[in-house]
Amino acid sequence: MTFSGVADRDAIEAEQPFAERDLPKTTWGMLSRTAERFGSRKAVTFQLFSDPGAKDETFTWSELQAKTAQTANLFRSLGVGERDVVAYLLPNCNETILTYLGGQVAGIVNPVNPLLDAEQIAAILRETGAKVLVTLRAFPKTDVAQKAAEAVKLAPNVETVLEVDLHRYLTGIKKLIVPLIRPKVTTRHQAKILNFNAEMAKQPKTLTFEDATADRPAAYFHTGGTTGMPKVAQHRFSGIVYNSWLGDRLLFTEKDVQICPLPMFHVFAAIVALGASLSSGAQIVFPTPQGYRGDGVFDNFWKLVERHKVTFMIAVPTAMSALMQRKVDADISTLKLAFCGSAPLPLELYKKFEKAAGVTICEGYGLTEATCLVSINPPEGEKRVGSIGIPFPHTHVRIIDPDKHVDLAVGEVGEICISNPGVASGDTYTEPDKNKDLYYHWPENDDWYLRTGDLGRLDEDGYLWITGRAKDLIIRGGHNIDPAEIEEALAGHPDVAFVGAIGQPDAHSGEIPCAYVELVDGATASTEELLSFAKDKIAERAAHPKYLEILPELPKTAVGKIFKPDLRRKAISRIYNEALKGAGVAAEVTEVFEDKKRGLVARLRKTGQAEDADVVRALGDYTRPWEWAA
Repeated sequence: MTFSGVADRDAIEAEQPFAERDLPKTTWGMLSRTAERFGSRKAVTFQLFSDPGAKDETFTWSELQAKTAQTANLFRSLGVGERDVVAYLLPNCNETILTYLGGQVAGIVNPVNPLLDAEQIAAILRETGAKVLVTLRAFPKTDVAQKAAEAVKLAPNVETVLEVDLHRYLTGIKKLIVPLIRPKVTTRHQAKILNFNAEMAKQPKTLTFEDATADRPAAYFHTGGTTGMPKVAQHRFSGIVYNSWLGDRLLFTEKDVQICPLPMFHVFAAIVALGASLSSGAQIVFPTPQGYRGDGVFDNFWKLVERHKVTFMIAVPTAMSALMQRKVDADISTLKLAFCGSAPLPLELYKKFEKAAGVTICEGYGLTEATCLVSINPPEGEKRVGSIGIPFPHTHVRIIDPDKHVDLAVGEVGEICISNPGVASGDTYTEPDKNKDLYYHWPENDDWYLRTGDLGRLDEDGYLWITGRAKDLIIRGGHNIDPAEIEEALAGHPDVAFVGAIGQPDAHSGEIPCAYVELVDGATASTEELLSFAKDKIAERAAHPKYLEILPELPKTAVGKIFKPDLRRKAISRIYNEALKGAGVAAEVTEVFEDKKRGLVARLRKTGQAEDADVVRALGDYTRPWEWAA
């Protein structure tokens, strides 16, 4: 059956309840079924360098099953039981895949973002109670090993550190040079250190223990972004299997090839992309440890598509923007579809990409707290650019008035709330206090709906639209940044009375951090001084404010809270006027107003001869809508 609209979605749901479908119950069950069906076909491919002629390492499905068994056996030998945690702090490589899968089979796997600082990593390791950490052995041009050592020192619950040495992927002169320039790790900690591959090789290639027989947490993914102490969401086998089934049922066959240059510490790569391959048998390709951030990946991307005969690419708006600055210089005729998520996709970027690459883009929506997938613009149906598509089969969306806690009518804006097999009702976060007020519960039929914190509406045809965020998070290229961290840092300056941090529009990243400051009476601090102060106080570079403005007084509510909608309006006006002026367009923003369905909208007036096409040229890479003044 195709998936082209609401009717197809409803027909798939009507076949049977999801719980009654003939599906594996665990990650090992999915891998085993796929290995049995497609054992000799390619499963996962990794290459250390982006050069399309560089060496790669590929496992077939049978090989991946055997190596996953060895990895799971290794973890069990180190004392990991079903409720124990294996964390990993790794860039992308085949050992990351094995740890992700083997960790779920043996216990609970906990991917950790290597971009976090050591204190944040340690906080996650303590929160999850990780027994084992898999990380890098010291390697040039990365500080992962150094961060890991500092974090383990602060997390005494970690008993064993398994090191992955990327040296084994090297060839030629690089293989000879790296041992000579390998950096030192000077931090000492209490955990035992072992070589991942050497220890794994000692293990049998079939499971030495019985696979899980009941649903349980299989993965812990942290959320909350690049600043602050992230919350930890727990994912059960049932939610992981559901996400994998969606990829198999709606998108892929064993003949497809995905390219996924996104990090395996994120649900998009791990739960969605790898999960879809795990269920369908499609090959998945991971280029370079840093994915899109890797040296030469953007320059070589189209050639990598040609080399691996890619049919489906995984992307985020910032990656698509960067790719549009490169010529399509390869035969990409195998490419059929691109899936874009993590942040809103500007209309003009959508058009440019489809024209240049000749492929359809499906925008989707998901969130870590729901295990991931929620909706998608149907692959074989109408794609309403700017919407996040139609809820997936077995995913139910309600738009709730956040004040009155009642359902809203079609077209009305409220909080997006969801129920599907990926929502752990009442038990999303590992910290019980974090689950308070996270759901709407209807006791009469025991319905639990997760509150996403996103504001949106459903249109008359069942398409879902996001109009804003009840949360205050700044989403920079798919990375969540907590504005409180910026505000707390700047508030520490003696001249600062009040701070409001928001995400200002950005043509490349969607949003970038911006701060507005009110000084204490008589203070003389300058913008440059405050930006420098913030840079020194905020550990994560992505959260450094890119713009700071000192105002005589910040807008406030009646109870003295900073009124951020006014700050957002101010930022949109400034950025859009700069873009219009820079493009030579005779128009300016007269106001930014709140539209019930579209969120914040810039209203423009003409200051000379200006046409729609001129404004589109200037503002097309931004996500906030605009219109002419009457």
